[in-house]
Amino acid sequence: QPKPLPVEAPVDLRFKAEHIRVIHKAMADVPRSGTAASAFAGAAYTSAGKTGTAQAVSLDKNQTYKSIQADERKRDHSLYIAFAPVEQPQIALAVIVENAGFGSAAAAPIARRVFDYWLMGLYPNEADMRAVRSGQATAPIGKPLSLAELGPIDGATAAPPKPEQTSAQPGKASQGL
Repeated sequence: QPKPLPVEAPVDLRFKAEHIRVIHKAMADVPRSGTAASAFAGAAYTSAGKTGTAQAVSLDKNQTYKSIQADERKRDHSLYIAFAPVEQPQIALAVIVENAGFGSAAAAPIARRVFDYWLMGLYPNEADMRAVRSGQATAPIGKPLSLAELGPIDGATAAPPKPEQTSAQPGKASQGL
């Protein structure tokens, strides 16, 4: 059984409240109308995030990115950081998908499935999982499975851990936001 980790008091970094509000609003706009909007279309909760792309290799001065894209190991990494729900965060995550391209293409759709599971108790169906694995997913495809429909996974419970069983504490992620 997981045990809660001790939580240290937050450090006051002396950020100005108006600057935090600007960042918070900008992150809330990303899944609503920005680069992650297609991944979060139809979500029953609000989230905030930031997509990103990290260059995997350096280019020679006369080389274009398209010329190295054929070699999968040289493709950019897909990144997404996020928290949800915006109003009172319960979960925060960072997703990195190596050599998968833009953050909106691979990492944000995975974050959506994690949030759906954690916040809504929904698990992707097989068609949706195939689309995610092949990098062809945005918003979930078809009807997700409830945890009751899913049943045990490898003899374990399919229920997400309760917040008191993890180091995360509901509402703590919103401090300073």
